[in-house]
Amino acid sequence: MDVFILRHGKAEDAKPGGRDADRQLTKKGRDDILAVALWLAAEDPEFDLIAASPLARAQETATIVADVLEVPEKMATWKELVPGGDPDAVCREIGRYPDNTAILLVGHEPLLSSLISRMISGDACAGIVMTKGSLAKIRNYSYTERPSGELHWLLTAKQMALRK
Repeated sequence: MDVFILRHGKAEDAKPGGRDADRQLTKKGRDDILAVALWLAAEDPEFDLIAASPLARAQETATIVADVLEVPEKMATWKELVPGGDPDAVCREIGRYPDNTAILLVGHEPLLSSLISRMISGDACAGIVMTKGSLAKIRNYSYTERPSGELHWLLTAKQMALRK
C-alpha cells in the first residue's frame, strides 16, 4: 500500500470569537495547494481514497487536489485526522483497506509528523517536520502487529512548485 500524506495549505488567522475548525485557506494557501495538485497530476497517481480532516482548511485542501485530479467522488472525511489526533488510530483506519490501495491523507501538525514517524520507525520520535503544503509518500505500508513502511520522499510545496 502507498500512503501519501499532505499537510493543508496556509490558513487564515483565527478570528476573534471564531472557531479554529472554520479557518479557511488564504490565497497563498490555495495557490500553494494548486501547485501541489498540479505536481501530483503530472506524477499521475491513482488514489483509491482521499481522506481529510473535518476542519475547513483540510477539506478545502483535499477538494483542490481532488478537483485537479478529477476524483471528487473519492473524498472522505476522517475524524482521526484532526489536529492532535492519535497516529495509531489513523494507522488502524488505513489498515482497513487492501494492500494494493493508494490513499492520500490530508491533515494537520503535529499529527502528520508523528504519523510518518510511527509508520517508518515504530514510534513518534523520528523528528519529521511537515511544513504547510508538504507532501510525503510512504511505500509498502502495512499494519499487522504494528505500522511499518518506507519513507519514499518528503517534499515541500515550494519544491513541488519548482518542479512543475
